[in-house]
Amino acid sequence: MGACLSLINLLKKTNRKTLFTTPSHGQKFFVFHKFRQFYKYDISETEAQNPQLALAKAQKQASKIYKTKQTLFLTNGSSSGIIASVLACTQPKDKVLIWRNAHPSHLNAVKLAGCEPVFYDIPIIKEWGIPDKTTPELLDLKGIRAVIVTSPTYEGIVSDIKTIKKVCSEAYLIVDEAHGALYPFSDKLPQSAVNIADFTIQSLHKTAGGLNPTALLHVNCDIDASIALNMINTTSPSYPLLASIEANINYLNSKKGRKKIDNLISEIECLRKNTTNVEFGGDDITKILIKKKGLTGFELSEKLYEYGIEDEKTNEISTMLLTGIGTSSEKLRRLSKILNKI
Repeated sequence: MGACLSLINLLKKTNRKTLFTTPSHGQKFFVFHKFRQFYKYDISETEAQNPQLALAKAQKQASKIYKTKQTLFLTNGSSSGIIASVLACTQPKDKVLIWRNAHPSHLNAVKLAGCEPVFYDIPIIKEWGIPDKTTPELLDLKGIRAVIVTSPTYEGIVSDIKTIKKVCSEAYLIVDEAHGALYPFSDKLPQSAVNIADFTIQSLHKTAGGLNPTALLHVNCDIDASIALNMINTTSPSYPLLASIEANINYLNSKKGRKKIDNLISEIECLRKNTTNVEFGGDDITKILIKKKGLTGFELSEKLYEYGIEDEKTNEISTMLLTGIGTSSEKLRRLSKILNKI
């Protein structure tokens, strides 16, 4: 079909064609009219369009941006990246070390690979009621084929992946960095695992402005993870979602995108400075982890809700409010104002 287009431009070009292909809505029949723009760019794989070539080009460009050996686009969330990573680097009956309270996809991945799960525990930070970071001392790697580490945690606690990687000389290191998709694009945020771990999985939809459930799988070892990913992926992918991943990465890597991230961080720093009656915690400033003397985390959450503020996660001691690239200055100023009222 001539020069290979980007996924974004390919979808725009295809929209001008008269198609006798799947999907059968033909870009003109909208079951749900609110999504008419999505339907317009929903195409299938045909020889004339060859979106697979455009996807391969987009993923290769993403790999250059992240400086990885391979970066793959995910349209079934970080869960699919976790599963593909385990499938890619293990054989049936291998032992895989996972955190006992990790995301369900970790154990699911081990089961699907026919491997044996081995569990490790992480202590609780009593002052905040949240899990602490993973350290090498917690990991018994004897006989282990792969280990999965969650960093950052839901509440923004970050592990020293460099140190953990050093002790994983005989095991593949898989890092669930679902909540750290902004890390590669700002020096003001914790270091990303994308250039350290063997496999790193990031959710674009959690903090980086992506559509649900777009995500990325980064590979830094000599394994082609696309083979494993194809085992669990549909053969009819959503090209609008895939194109949105391409656009999302390009934005994050642009001057405008990096400035947007730095502005978000500066505004949260301002919020922390101007909000004096709550205590802030965590390693990742974009996860606004707070507690207030005299209130449980649940009581603080209820009071916030009375003012129309809904938090992301709460425990007996603290409350966490998630921010991301779409968090406006107005929202942060309103949050500061309400916190000072409580």
